[in-house]
Amino acid sequence: MFSAFSIARLPRIELGAGSFDKIAQLAAAYGRHVLLVTGSQSFINSEHWQRLHTGLKQYQLVWEHCTIGGEPSPQLIDELVRQYESNDIDVVVGIGGGSALDAAKAIAGLLKVRRTVMDYLEGVGPELDYTGPAVPWIAVPTTAGTGSEATKNAVLSVQGPEGFKKSFRDDKLVAEYAIIDPELLESCPPALIAANGMDALTQLIESYVSLRASPFTDALAISGLRAVRDSLLPWYEQQGDTLAHRANMGYAALLSGITLAQCGLGSVHGLASPLGAFHPIPHGVVCGSLVAAATAVNINAMLQREPENPALKRYARLADILCEERIRDHAMAFQRLLALLQDWTKRMQLPRLSSFGLHELDLEHIIKHCRGSSMKTNPIILTDAEVREVLSQRL
Repeated sequence: MFSAFSIARLPRIELGAGSFDKIAQLAAAYGRHVLLVTGSQSFINSEHWQRLHTGLKQYQLVWEHCTIGGEPSPQLIDELVRQYESNDIDVVVGIGGGSALDAAKAIAGLLKVRRTVMDYLEGVGPELDYTGPAVPWIAVPTTAGTGSEATKNAVLSVQGPEGFKKSFRDDKLVAEYAIIDPELLESCPPALIAANGMDALTQLIESYVSLRASPFTDALAISGLRAVRDSLLPWYEQQGDTLAHRANMGYAALLSGITLAQCGLGSVHGLASPLGAFHPIPHGVVCGSLVAAATAVNINAMLQREPENPALKRYARLADILCEERIRDHAMAFQRLLALLQDWTKRMQLPRLSSFGLHELDLEHIIKHCRGSSMKTNPIILTDAEVREVLSQRL
């Protein structure tokens, strides 16, 4: 018998080459006035931008457009909401990487509420209950990594020594549609493929070993892990059928967003929040840089303190999946899994944290602020010394 579990709201999903061309038709079902939220450069300089305009005109839609140049801050979200809250926006369409999608999600949630987003951020301010209503929104990722198209949380950041990286989170913020078109991923440069792909991989791994994992999330995580195994490195190295690899990674990123939304993450994402807040380190780079070290520390901590922890069997199963081989000896499975993760980190040239200015003296501050929601679903409670070891391995 399955253990009890619950599944939160998900977007409707359109996945496949050419699904981008459905945006205007889907948006028109919500009204005539569209707010487009995109990244600042690559998409609006592509042929897809003109294709979108053609579709919007065909359905006689009126649109506004704003761009997101980096990870969105609460101040930016509040400014954009003030700019558009009187424009009777019927639907928001977010097109871009995780930052653009998170911004679109937050804006859609606030256009009709007319309160500062600081009122709703977890761990900051009054943490009011969000009652909505939210404007419907459509998520269109142009990278394969964050899974923001499938989640209910908009991650907002303030950078600096007293900064933070917190979520505006509610089921009402889930996109109406997630449109996954591998053609939109064609312009991703190798560094972005690596960072975002390793983010998706990390989310799938951490979901699979999460304390809240279920048979539902296990099935999705395993399917996503197989897609990453088969396509991340070949896409990065431009080998074989790159359209198929882009489709696989778009699928894997979507599944990673679904699984993280249902069962949470782990120590890598616990560390990603303070690292990204206090230092200018892109989220995907943090994940790609830390996943091998964090996996090793988790496994060693369980072997030493909780040898009966069921997550050890899950890490052994991860080795089977990613190495595409049945490895019956758990010690050998752990060794093979860690070797593979280390190899991918090296081959895709994920930078060390010190290249972003992180020093040994900074680690105490990071450790102090890493015990957020992601750490609570890590399969074992890590000591401060063990968290330090994760960071030290990648300085």
